[in-house]
Amino acid sequence: MKTIIITNKISLDKLKQLSEKMFGGLVKAVIDVEKKIMVVDAELHADEEALLLKNGSVQKDLWGINIYPEIQDKNWIEFDSMINLRPS
Repeated sequence: MKTIIITNKISLDKLKQLSEKMFGGLVKAVIDVEKKIMVVDAELHADEEALLLKNGSVQKDLWGINIYPEIQDKNWIEFDSMINLRPS
């Protein structure tokens, strides 16, 4: 997998293409809510988080999600990542 930093919109077709490589038909992503960017296409949210931190993001602004591009309802995004658990 080649981790991708998304700074603009990403198409649903591209997300579907990325999901074909992952077990469960999902795309893992980490979003920087302040910079309005996200990283996709890694096996672990922690790898995406590390890339954003290396590029100047602040940990408190990062949120890990799973995207299920084939689901057509509100459940297409899942906030289920260990990086979202913070002691503070």
